[in-house]
This record gives sequence, C-alpha cells and structure tokens, in this order.
Amino acid sequence: MTEETRFPSLVSLACHDLRTPLATVYGFARTITRAQGIDPTLAGYSEMIEIASRQLGELIEELSLAARISAGRYEPKLERVELAEVAAAAAERLGAERVQIGGAGGQVTVDVEPTKRSVSSLVQCALRHGGLDQVDVALDGTALSVAPITASSAPVVLGDDLRDLGAAVAVLHLRHLGGSVALDGETLTVSFPA
Repeated sequence: MTEETRFPSLVSLACHDLRTPLATVYGFARTITRAQGIDPTLAGYSEMIEIASRQLGELIEELSLAARISAGRYEPKLERVELAEVAAAAAERLGAERVQIGGAGGQVTVDVEPTKRSVSSLVQCALRHGGLDQVDVALDGTALSVAPITASSAPVVLGDDLRDLGAAVAVLHLRHLGGSVALDGETLTVSFPA
C-alpha cells in the first residue's frame, strides 16, 4: 500500500465501520417513532434522530464513493436508464416545488443510484449556496442543465470551493463515469455517456 492509496483506504474503512452503529441508531429511532402511546414530544425527537441518521448515511455514502474513486477501486455498475428518471430523483428528494423539470431526455449509461445522488447533490447545492427557492432542470438528450447558478454558488457547485461535500463528490463521480460538468453563465450543464 502506498501513501497515495493509504488515506482513501482508511476513509473507506471508516465509512464501512460507521454503517453498523448508524444502522442501529436509525433502526431504534424508527421503532420508537412508530411506537403506539409514546409521548408526542418524544416521538418528534425520535423522528428528528431518524431523519438525521438518514442524512448521516448519505454523507457516509458520498465519502465512501470519493474514497473508492481516489483509490482506483470504484467499479461502477453501468446500466442504461432514462435521464428523466435520474432528474426525477432530485425532485423527489428536494421537493417538486423546488425543482422544476422540463425538456426531453434520452437514455444514458451510468451507475444509476450514485448518479441519482450526484444529480440531486448538484441541484441541492445550487439551491442552498445560491440562496434560491427553486431551480429549473432542463433535459436535452444525454445532458441536463440546472439554472440559475448564482455567482456565489458557482465555485461550490463545480467543486472548486470545497464547502459542499455532495457537490464535490458529484463532480468527481460524474467525470469519472466519462461525463462532464461545466458552467456557462448561470447554467450548469451535466453531460452523460450515451
């Protein structure tokens, strides 16, 4: 093992080891939330723990993906999928009122679940770091665009300013798959392999 591969391997190991206690926390929080006769205040706290556990799980997945890519151990499970399905995941995750999808997409060849997370992360970054209530996602063949991208959010969305783990990993992931992520004015365009 070289110094170059040691750190990504340690991160992968940490991500693996974190999953078990996190699953325990999530499972018990979910059980308590659904229990009959529990104090509503405690049920609310339990639901917050459940939501936070899911968020931690997503962060662990992102960190694990970045470590596998960096170590050269990421083997994507490539499948053909409709680009509309990939984009719809962002609307489902972030809310249809915040993500407006339009246009006609074609089929792309990607590792489906990580790609759905990557697109969702880019859209979420545009919303969060752009101070926006809504973004438009336009599909065009094997590409999608996200707009508007504000001047303050642009370096974060592109992964140049490391203030958003999801966006940084998304750019790394999509480029690793052979896609591209580029900014033209206020529009972020993500192209996927056909």
